[in-house]
Amino acid sequence: MTNDKTLRIGLIGTGFMARAHTNAYKRVGDFFPDLEWKPRLKAVCARTPEKVRAFADQWGYESVETDWRTLAARADIDAVDICAPNDTHAEIALAAIAAGKMVLCEKPLARTVAEGAPMVEAVEEAGVKNTVWYNYRRVPSVTLAKQVIDSGKLGQIFHYRANFLQDWTISPDLPQGGEALWRLDVNAAGSGVTGDLLAHCIDTAMWLNGGIADVSAVTETFIKERVHQETGKVQAVGIDDACIFHCHFDNGSLGVFEATRYARGQKAGYTFEINGQHASIRWDLHDQNRLGFFDHGDDSIVRGWRSIHVSDGDQPYIDRWWVPGLCLGYEHTFVHHMADFLKSLETGEPCSPTFREALETQKVCEAVLDSAASRSWKETGVNW
Repeated sequence: MTNDKTLRIGLIGTGFMARAHTNAYKRVGDFFPDLEWKPRLKAVCARTPEKVRAFADQWGYESVETDWRTLAARADIDAVDICAPNDTHAEIALAAIAAGKMVLCEKPLARTVAEGAPMVEAVEEAGVKNTVWYNYRRVPSVTLAKQVIDSGKLGQIFHYRANFLQDWTISPDLPQGGEALWRLDVNAAGSGVTGDLLAHCIDTAMWLNGGIADVSAVTETFIKERVHQETGKVQAVGIDDACIFHCHFDNGSLGVFEATRYARGQKAGYTFEINGQHASIRWDLHDQNRLGFFDHGDDSIVRGWRSIHVSDGDQPYIDRWWVPGLCLGYEHTFVHHMADFLKSLETGEPCSPTFREALETQKVCEAVLDSAASRSWKETGVNW
């Protein structure tokens, strides 16, 4: 660790999430200049020398590695950021923790609870900073929803419903596995839409509405076999293409969740709605700067859904950006997460979601898959 409060980043991976995280490292100091800690792009790691060098040159990393073990062991790295496929998360995190590094892990924490639990145990025993990049918590309108709920404006909550819909795997000609399509390979991903899409919905739901007690789920794999890119052979598909589950929350409310990659016309259709005794909230990723709010306490002649444009300086994170009325985007959620992580280095507080919180999300995902396989209700064991 340097004495000048520079956080030297070692990034593992060069894909979509690696770009999103790196953009956050590069911009956070511009818009949160009062933070004591500043990230430094020290090294990036990927297996292909030409690809990792090109990424480093484009994004401004000082050095490259082709073996993550070497990066994790480097004395000039303070924090390891894991942007590699799910099947690597546990091994990389445990090695980085053993080397005394902070760890920032892309979601989900791991493929299974059995993989994730030792990660939590190790990171807490070592006492190193950790977080998992569930970025939708830090959409300003979603953070505002959290503030409204915590204020009690909704009253007793009765219902939580969420959808995350995509359509990119409908073609039977799409192969599974390999660098770009590892999310279709159960060995690399652990699951399909449950770990990829529903994990986001579940994390947000428990952050907003508390723990999920039990679940009853249905999953479907529509295309049973695909060519595997690494073997060239037709193999059985082990992931879930679609999942629907309902649940009980600890606060007595009911939840309904759906995720699919077979919703033609949907690219990233993430929505949620929460119905309470006095008021309701709804949110849509495709209109992410707005929060829908219905207050039954309004006079009857004007009672109805209002659309709150979350762009004023007294709303979450907005004072760091533009003038009222102008919008933020997907990339800003990662900047907010990094700002919160750097602030946690000053305060000593955890940066949520921690590994332990992300393990609770993993418990729900696992219960969902177990429920679908057994066609029965499953308790989650969540301690939120």
